[in-house]
Amino acid sequence: MSAPTEPLRIGILGASRIAESALVGPAQTLGHRLVAVAARDRGRAEVFAGKYGVERVLDSYDEVINDPEVDVVYNPLANSLHGRWNLTAVAAGKAVLSEKPFARNATEARQVADAARAAGVPILEGFHYLFHPLMARTFELLDAGAIGAVRDVEVVMAMPAPGDDDPRWSYDLAGGALMDLGCYALHVSRALGRWCGGRPEISGGRAVLRGPQIDESAVLDIRYPNGATGTHAVSMVAGEYVFSLRIVGDDGSLYLHDYLGPSRDDRLTVVSSKDGTVRVEHLGTRSTYTYQLEALAASIRHGSALPIDLDDAVENMRYLDEAYRAIGLDPR
Repeated sequence: MSAPTEPLRIGILGASRIAESALVGPAQTLGHRLVAVAARDRGRAEVFAGKYGVERVLDSYDEVINDPEVDVVYNPLANSLHGRWNLTAVAAGKAVLSEKPFARNATEARQVADAARAAGVPILEGFHYLFHPLMARTFELLDAGAIGAVRDVEVVMAMPAPGDDDPRWSYDLAGGALMDLGCYALHVSRALGRWCGGRPEISGGRAVLRGPQIDESAVLDIRYPNGATGTHAVSMVAGEYVFSLRIVGDDGSLYLHDYLGPSRDDRLTVVSSKDGTVRVEHLGTRSTYTYQLEALAASIRHGSALPIDLDDAVENMRYLDEAYRAIGLDPR
């Protein structure tokens, strides 16, 4: 029998909306402690702490990071602040769970990665979808040749528009649809390179702009070494949430109805063109974030391997920089 995992003691930077689903719920499910929180407005931090059972409210992000009881820092701040505060946590010797994207751009991502390696501090970028059995089953089917050679990858990432004052509409805060949604599409397409002869290249792109340098929606075209193609369609002004992934092969297709949130829809539709069958598998509605936090705790406490590392984080930021250039905008 394996040894029990000692609860993580987590400090939270900011009182963000995403924290409830991405951290608070999973921590409560798994028995981890929410030790401290700070926000720009202490009142918001106090409301957050009261609602979610955080043990202490502190006056600054620095205080959370340097709190001796905190051993893991959760960073869900605006995109432009990820790199800066990840570096601060690393300097304090604290493990980090960073919301995506990892930093503002590839240069900043490399700085964080280099500092983390030098300090021996673990950082996980929150590509939570990768930890769910839905993705494990998808990879298993591809390994088994269930749809033959992969020929096309279609990713749709769409959501209703955030409020006008949302940081995702600000270039200075490293906003834009590709940063917020496209990072996922690029990440999963890169993961699928294993069955497509290697890493994809971005072959083209176009965007609709909200304002100078801010994409409200974008389409990226990709091509793999084996000749397979792909399309990423991302939008922050859609009428509804859609986070789907379709993988088309010579002998059929795989369709993940909500690869980002199987807790909402855990269906995987497997179509075989060989025998004309359509099979729907259900892979479970336990939260992707719960699987992610469980894996992070096992890595920190027992040294268990994680499916992504610092090299992956830097590489995904490099792709994001390329994506912005492909649609005629500057990297963030």
